[in-house]
Amino acid sequence: MVQTLDDLVARGVRGQRVFVRADLNVPTKDGQVGDDTRIRATLPTLQKLLSAGARVVLASHLGRPKGKVDAKYSLAPVAKRLAELLGKPVAFVAACIGPDADAAVAKLGDGEVLLLENLRFHAEEEKNEPGFAASLAKHAEIYVNDAFGTAHRAHASTAGMVPHAKRDAAGDLLRAELDHLRRVLDPARPFLCLLGGAKVSDKLAVLEAMVRRADVVCVGGAMAYTFLRAQGQPVGSSLVEAERIEDARRILAAAKESGHKLLLPVDHVVAQKLEAGAEAKVVRE
Repeated sequence: MVQTLDDLVARGVRGQRVFVRADLNVPTKDGQVGDDTRIRATLPTLQKLLSAGARVVLASHLGRPKGKVDAKYSLAPVAKRLAELLGKPVAFVAACIGPDADAAVAKLGDGEVLLLENLRFHAEEEKNEPGFAASLAKHAEIYVNDAFGTAHRAHASTAGMVPHAKRDAAGDLLRAELDHLRRVLDPARPFLCLLGGAKVSDKLAVLEAMVRRADVVCVGGAMAYTFLRAQGQPVGSSLVEAERIEDARRILAAAKESGHKLLLPVDHVVAQKLEAGAEAKVVRE
């Protein structure tokens, strides 16, 4: 049974440091956040903790810096946008462990929030290195996971530091996503599943399950082109996972065998190059 945020707050969090692992992996450019949807999604959890007097230590990854400090993947713009959305200051420290991070955490007062720098500036994060996890865990007595998009990964901030916490809970966003998943196990009919993303490999297990469970599965995003190629359709230079074409054919066959539909895009935005401002047109099959 996953403890909820309401359970946690009811037991009292005032004056206690709460480490919140969020998913603030948002697009940024020239120091500005391009899409703040994921930041807004974690606001209910943060507001609930801050209103209860917790001292919130917020952490996330951004992009794929591959274990090295890279300014273009800094969370500093996220701290700025989060402060605007919360309507209160958000402290930021250009580190997630070490003396600077420790000092910043120590300065936190009741109802205040500190955003740590990108966890993936350290290769130890994705390796779930015990020492790195322990250093993160020193920042707080309580652990809250509100990062549904990375909760399945055994990283230091999602798995390694949990045993160090005195108490832990699921954030409101994570709890909501889990509720949605429970409804998938016993869905109302007709049941339609819409999937997108770049790679079939990232969604392979979900696809295999859904073509047997859902009445209709709609596949969009770049991964649709692996399916289209599997059907022998021309896809130009669109992203295709050649090593997953046989998997795509197997999933298409499974959908047909189960009597369910797997739908692929019939119109496409076509451009000479994949970048903002490139001339494009819509082409329909």
